[in-house]
Amino acid sequence: LLVLVLTSLRCLFAYWAAPADKQFMGIVLNIPDHMQYFSWFREFMTQNLSANKLTPETNQPVFFNLLWWSLGRLGAFFGVGYAVMYQALRWISAILFMLLVYRMLSWFFAEKLRRQTAFLLVLLGSGFGWVLVLMKYTVMNGELLWPLDVYVAEPNTFLSIMGSPHFVAAALYMFVFDLLLRGQAKGSLRYAVYAGLFALFMGWQHAYDLIIVYGVIAAYALLLLLRDRKLPMYLVWSGLIVGVISVWPAIYSVLLTSLDPLWEEVLAQFANAGVYTPPLYRLPILLGLPFLLALFTVLRQNPFRLRGVSDNALFVRGWFWISFVLVYLPVDYQIHMLNGWQVPIAILATQGLFDYVAPALNRWFSRGDWHWSARRGQTLLAALLILAVIPTNLYLFAWRFVDLRRYDYPYYLHNDEIAALRWLEKTPDGEAVVMASLSLGQYVPAETGKHAFLAHWAQTVDFYGKSAQVEAF
Repeated sequence: LLVLVLTSLRCLFAYWAAPADKQFMGIVLNIPDHMQYFSWFREFMTQNLSANKLTPETNQPVFFNLLWWSLGRLGAFFGVGYAVMYQALRWISAILFMLLVYRMLSWFFAEKLRRQTAFLLVLLGSGFGWVLVLMKYTVMNGELLWPLDVYVAEPNTFLSIMGSPHFVAAALYMFVFDLLLRGQAKGSLRYAVYAGLFALFMGWQHAYDLIIVYGVIAAYALLLLLRDRKLPMYLVWSGLIVGVISVWPAIYSVLLTSLDPLWEEVLAQFANAGVYTPPLYRLPILLGLPFLLALFTVLRQNPFRLRGVSDNALFVRGWFWISFVLVYLPVDYQIHMLNGWQVPIAILATQGLFDYVAPALNRWFSRGDWHWSARRGQTLLAALLILAVIPTNLYLFAWRFVDLRRYDYPYYLHNDEIAALRWLEKTPDGEAVVMASLSLGQYVPAETGKHAFLAHWAQTVDFYGKSAQVEAF
């Protein structure tokens, strides 16, 4: 709850400190994508399918997203807008995510200290981006080297809770793994049915998260096959059950982006973001000390030695190793495959800390006259590790206040712009097209229900062509 309260302060500050002639719009990160979601929210308040209002071309309402449909219907029922429902999503998804992570960690760690250490690594962990920030102000003349290695939200739980709660909601796909592991232990395929239904539910939010689900299950099954030298029949049947039940959102997404010319072009423009998983040699910068410690752990455990390795250990190894494949899939949304990787990384890092680093230090201190308590040593090491992974998130938290204190686009709009949006909202023609700069145009669909001529780097068809037209105008 402390994390949720802390991450709420920047919104409270922005609302409180807004100049008299401006209004804070409620979002602190990634305005373009959020306004895309809020356009869906507005459409789903009254319809089951949404048209793409972020482009001027007339198009039929054929898009569906279960998360934003649910939020839209709840918003309509309670009579509240996207700003309120967005904060509700942030709080509810974060609480559910933390409860789920702690439940999963209880499956892997019986000892409370280990469980708490892994939990805090998942919740607070960040990379070595703070080093890049120091370089920016010392040797880089104010330029931030590799900015994505600092700002990518998917593997950073704290940053996602602060500004991208839909990633936290999407990461709930891990409940599928929790159900399968418990079903495997009990030998009951009933859990596979539950897992499939939950995967189906999550797939209607982000269909590409199903790639992670299927990939991790396949990796785990392969390791079981190599260890036991026979087909893991429970997992084979479970995987088939999960796949048959949950594959439909993926089929819908493929059909949508293949048969509808407009949505086909939207998918083709995902490359416009230019956001991809950092190269392999920069993963330690993005994922930080826990990643290095996790990598040390899996290598120290000898990845080729499988005999005698428990099912739980095999599952975590499979999740960790297959993620290297998933995050570099040749697709424009590969960076989303980072979402949730922090969990197996935290589990392995905690194992490495307690199973290898702490015993090594105990042996070293026992050679001298040190009065060293093994238990206190473990606690101290855990605390030092947690402190070591926080600095980048401290910077990101503080920088939000600096950014918001500029009181400028895209986080604030002038009161006369808000008044214009309210006037447009009252005009009856829902197919009208509004031409505006990108800074204002991205707000048009969500605030007015009208089509924007220019609004989003992917959803606006021929984004660069329309950008040039707006600039020329």
